Amino acid sequence: MKAIQQEVSTVVRQLLESGHIKQGSLLVVGCSTSEIAGERIGTSGSEAIAEVVYNEWHKLTEQKRIDLAFQCCEHLNRSLVVEHSVQREQRYQEVSAVPVAEAGGSMASYAFKHMNDPVLVEAVEADAGIDIGDTLIGMHLRRVAVPLRLAQNSIGHAHVTVARTRPPLVGGGRAVYELEK
Repeated sequence: MKAIQQEVSTVVRQLLESGHIKQGSLLVVGCSTSEIAGERIGTSGSEAIAEVVYNEWHKLTEQKRIDLAFQCCEHLNRSLVVEHSVQREQRYQEVSAVPVAEAGGSMASYAFKHMNDPVLVEAVEADAGIDIGDTLIGMHLRRVAVPLRLAQNSIGHAHVTVARTRPPLVGGGRAVYELEK
């Protein structure tokens, strides 16, 4: 568990050092605790691993005031656990379910039990995302996602993919995208 905690901490640090995650951003976290443990996704969920991962990501909310959305598995149609305040502010569609390890996944279930005022929503448009164990978070990112290459690209046995988003570039050859300084 100590090695997993250290690897998640390193990913969090590298993500913050990238400079692409700003205060007030929404970060979607997709996480297979089974994959972290070296098993096939959806077969060996672990609340102990979920606790370690959650505690490291939760530090972002305290340090940088970044909102988190924890993605459920396909049994709950990849709905997301967010704080009720985020759901209200962003007007995300609430859905009626409570994630449990067998339907939602260990990570989302743990987040639901430990957030201040959790609610399940159908979808979000996150500013950035982390996919631990190939959980397919892309549907919850804003339209133009840009991969971030972090030195730490695994947690336990799970592959890690990180992305940020940017506004679409519009206009063509004569368009100006940055003000001269």
